[in-house]
Amino acid sequence: MPQSISTTDLPGMAGRELEPSTWFEISQDRVRQFADATNDHQFIHLDQDKASATPFGGTIAHGFLTLSLLTYLLFEHTVVPEGTSMTINYGSDKVRYLAPVRVGKRIRARQKIMDVNEKKPGQWLFKLAVTVEIEDEQTPALIAEILYMHLTS
Repeated sequence: MPQSISTTDLPGMAGRELEPSTWFEISQDRVRQFADATNDHQFIHLDQDKASATPFGGTIAHGFLTLSLLTYLLFEHTVVPEGTSMTINYGSDKVRYLAPVRVGKRIRARQKIMDVNEKKPGQWLFKLAVTVEIEDEQTPALIAEILYMHLTS
């Protein structure tokens, strides 16, 4: 669950690394559902036989699937301003896919608060440096700078 922080303490959060999320398994069923939702049915995601003949050795998750899971993965240990009534995905400044996530692997997210800025009264913009790790692999699946706007009452 998110940790609620007094708005007076928010500026001091910049530079703080939060606890990583728990591990989350990428199943073939989830990849198939994402393919259906996005109409991206490339064989590398869905056809085990064809995918096993590629350098990946099997099916892999869509990069956008991994990116889309950030909301879920980050929520577990995120920090929000006291009195937050709503949080909005405000976008990303950078996203880089560094390694494929093979189906059956587990991922987790690490987040570091880069910046906290009150754009307007009650509107707190957080910029997070995020790394999605793949269990037992050196290279992360992705790195990104993610923006969230927290609206307080």
